[in-house]
Amino acid sequence: MPMGHTATAEPGSGGLTATEHRLANGLRVVLSEDHLTPVAAVCLWYDVGSRHEVKGRTGLAHLFEHLMFQGSKQVSNNGHFELVQGAGGSLNGTTSFERTNYFETMPAHQLELALWLEADRMGSLLSALDEESMENQRDVVKNERRQRYDNVPYGTAFEKLTALSYPEGHPYHHTPIGSMADLDAATLEDARQFFRTYYAPNNAVLSVVGDIDPEQTLAWVEKYFGSIPSHDGKQPPRDGSLPERIGKELREVVEEEVPARALMAAYRLPEDGTRACDAADLALTVLGSGESSRLYNRLVRRDRTAVAAGFGLLRLAGAPSLGWLDVKTSGDVEVPVIEAAVDEELARFAAEGPTPEEMERAQAQLEREWLDRLGTVAGRADELCRYAVLFGDPQLALTAVGRVLDVTAEEVQEVAKARLRPDNRAVLVYEPVAAGGARETAADGTEETAAGETEQDEEAAK
Repeated sequence: MPMGHTATAEPGSGGLTATEHRLANGLRVVLSEDHLTPVAAVCLWYDVGSRHEVKGRTGLAHLFEHLMFQGSKQVSNNGHFELVQGAGGSLNGTTSFERTNYFETMPAHQLELALWLEADRMGSLLSALDEESMENQRDVVKNERRQRYDNVPYGTAFEKLTALSYPEGHPYHHTPIGSMADLDAATLEDARQFFRTYYAPNNAVLSVVGDIDPEQTLAWVEKYFGSIPSHDGKQPPRDGSLPERIGKELREVVEEEVPARALMAAYRLPEDGTRACDAADLALTVLGSGESSRLYNRLVRRDRTAVAAGFGLLRLAGAPSLGWLDVKTSGDVEVPVIEAAVDEELARFAAEGPTPEEMERAQAQLEREWLDRLGTVAGRADELCRYAVLFGDPQLALTAVGRVLDVTAEEVQEVAKARLRPDNRAVLVYEPVAAGGARETAADGTEETAAGETEQDEEAAK
């Protein structure tokens, strides 16, 4: 049987607990009981994302996310979906810079089925991987790229700003979706080697949360996963560290068929898992999260120069995080007007810091978001995996809000002064053009799109 230990509830954990175990083959297992409703969530994180890819083979991590739903030794074709949904469950998978995850939420009495399915594809996917399934999913991913990136307004913003923010050759320079050329170039042997290297039990964390019997659950995990061999061929990801500041403003103007002019920018911020990153999160919450934020009040309510204004944090553990600014202009307002107002607000915030009321509101907002994530069995399973894979300790998921509430207004002001400045950002300006390519006056922008507000962990809001 697997080895394990139990963690007691700590202050700030909301009374939640989790137990940790490890199989002989290296698979880490995290269990958290919650008998409120008769459901159970299974979440499996593999420590592989686009940062592990090499030049010329971008998009393999995301392609493999799709291939994992194409059948394994005992489950053919679309069987994984059919079996889970037929049992009353839901499922999906996502790819990010730093990980690939797969998850099911099941009626509690169907938990064994989800564990068996995940183990079957971890242990036997290669026996079902052939040229036909490879071509099928290559086409699916290329079509996803067209639908989510290439053929929607502002769709390439995430890719363009990422490429601007991280220099050529940096492991985060390209996004998980990959390029068309690299997707075409990937061979069946590339995919097989990728699977052997990264889809091993010693490169994964399995969490099970909900109405479970821990002893029985561990017995099932040992039964289905215990015989899968480990693999030692994985190389560590390339170093993603960079200087604290970019050093100069980087800028690109994009002329496309978009409904309104837009100003987008990415600021280089501290890595996830640090106190400074939590301070940056609070700063961006005050400045640009929701209709009570400073930028929304200034640009949308007061000046009426924008129809939307947001500023959010893209947390990254292996490289500097990004502060993501996204403003859609109103009517025929020019971008320099918006930019001057943004810079004025950021300079004022850096000089004065947040007010006590703003700190209280921002901390309450982040606490509510934390409670929302941990309040569902699926959200808690995902957070336990995240902290286990990226930071080595799933227990950190249960106490994360305490660290945010401990940050001071002075720390928030300090990170804003050091990082939210023009010489530390990559800027993307969208200028509308008519269908024929000529510049046109911006529309009123009332039909704002969500592209560009992409979460890194879901290849453009999968």
